[in-house]
Amino acid sequence: MKQDFVLPSDTYLLNHSVGRPLKSAESHFKQSYLSPWQDSGREPWQAWLAIITEFQQALGRLFNSSPMQFCPQVNLSSGLTKLIMALPELNENSVVLMSAQDFPSMGFAMQKALPDGATIRYIPENEDITQVDVWQQYLTADIDLVFVSQAYSNTGQLAPIYDIVKLAKANHTLSIIDVAQSAGVIPLNLNELDADFMIGSSVKWLCGGPGAAYLWLNSKHIERLAPKDVGWFSHENPFEFDIHHFAYHDSALKFWGGTPSVAPYAFASHSIDYFSKLGDKLREHNQGLIDLLIQHLGEQVVSPHDRNRHSGTVIIKPQIGVEAALTKCEQARISIDSRVHGLRVSPHIYNDENDILKLLAVLK
Repeated sequence: MKQDFVLPSDTYLLNHSVGRPLKSAESHFKQSYLSPWQDSGREPWQAWLAIITEFQQALGRLFNSSPMQFCPQVNLSSGLTKLIMALPELNENSVVLMSAQDFPSMGFAMQKALPDGATIRYIPENEDITQVDVWQQYLTADIDLVFVSQAYSNTGQLAPIYDIVKLAKANHTLSIIDVAQSAGVIPLNLNELDADFMIGSSVKWLCGGPGAAYLWLNSKHIERLAPKDVGWFSHENPFEFDIHHFAYHDSALKFWGGTPSVAPYAFASHSIDYFSKLGDKLREHNQGLIDLLIQHLGEQVVSPHDRNRHSGTVIIKPQIGVEAALTKCEQARISIDSRVHGLRVSPHIYNDENDILKLLAVLK
């Protein structure tokens, strides 16, 4: 599948940050977004809104859910803020559970969106969040909302989200799943998971670029929630143009807001559609290449070695040291990065065994 993507001459293993674009993305963007604008004398909004419908439909195929349960968002932080402010269950006495390993932006958004007096309780960084019993220990009866990242960017760990959602339901605790680091590479069936909410983006494994995030609502919540951050595209009929009448859209689009951005979704819908057709092929390919790293590096791979406990990213603490390894990788034109625990390496569908062997030669 290398031929389908725009690949650099470097060995690119930075897919936890930004996935590579499809070669067909440019022509699709011109046809779906630019052509209705450039080649017609009519206003392009109807054609542009069809892009959003395609985006929802592609997400529905990828995650096995109704397209109408997805709402476009500019980023995860915005989507999370809108959602938290719309939950009537949350008040000054509420307790929210997160992990100290969650992406900081999620913590920032949560802190500011919660009602004054509400408490965020963090699972300490040293806890192994791949283990169900750890979540069981912290997901106590007084937790009103649990926020879970399916995959953690700094450790390559994978949370047991199906078990966590079951624990949350038993406690009557609302659940939000963050799939920013897992969408595309870790298969997820939303109908089976039955979480309350999900937020995600398209920039990483889905290769859809920035600006095309999304919010998913369990169907049982759509009618009852009344978001405060609204605009004319949150309306059941955006083109009614009656300032005295507002009625929420009857789908997740009630969380949409004002005049929407469209261009990012033209790229993303095309890319998500591509990956929705792969099934679990990306996961199997990714794991095969990670297994090769583990086979050669052993305990230098500090992420879990169990496939059920690590994401599409592995963290490597090389014997030569992180800074030395980064320098040598740069000299060898291998694109990776590092965080507190070591090097981050993420092989995609367009990476192959030769890419991994090249990295191993440098690290050894």
